[in-house]
Amino acid sequence: MDWRAYAEQMALLARDLLAQDSVQATLDKIAAAAVELVDGCDAAGILAVRKGRAVTLAACGDMVRESDRLQGELGEGPCFDLARHKGSERAYPIADLSQPQPGWERFAAGARELGIGSMTGILLYADNEDFGALNLYAHRPGTFGRDIETAVWLLASHAAVALADARTIDQLEHAMDTRHAIGEAMGILMERHRLSEDDAFQVLRSISQHHNIKLRDVAQRVRTERTDPA
Repeated sequence: MDWRAYAEQMALLARDLLAQDSVQATLDKIAAAAVELVDGCDAAGILAVRKGRAVTLAACGDMVRESDRLQGELGEGPCFDLARHKGSERAYPIADLSQPQPGWERFAAGARELGIGSMTGILLYADNEDFGALNLYAHRPGTFGRDIETAVWLLASHAAVALADARTIDQLEHAMDTRHAIGEAMGILMERHRLSEDDAFQVLRSISQHHNIKLRDVAQRVRTERTDPA
């Protein structure tokens, strides 16, 4: 592999990623770059598992979504193994999917039907039961050697940063939605019952604690049903 040329391509990619106007565009660009820059790579994608549900965050190539769906439905596969074991290994190479794969026979059989001959991937993050991975696929067995693994690591560093941003954005948006819902519910109670701001909040909090319901859910019910939360 021509590492000088690859380094130049990675520098250009870094600038392209900075120019993207959204996290989704950044993730899509990384998946497309994997296919473009890594020798023998026919498809690439970024898989996340959140609360047990597999979600394809980015896909370049038809086999990506089907492979992600297969791992999610079966609850097995290389990405799931990496996340569950949480050891020192953060990468997996599968040199030849035409050969038996004792750890996940059902996934391997499904992958062969999708035309996947070999694949490799990097675990981007693991947080309890949630994780994300960058996965590369090839129709031909034996595609991803040691040099290719190093190239994938470099791509994965960009994906990890983008995913960290995405998760931060999700948290901020969730917090903003929660704050907005509580504020609107308080306003409804203040107007209906002539309560002060503090008293309206105490009503919501008391109901949340008494019924063991999240404060956001109590507020959401007041907003949608326009009913007295008691």
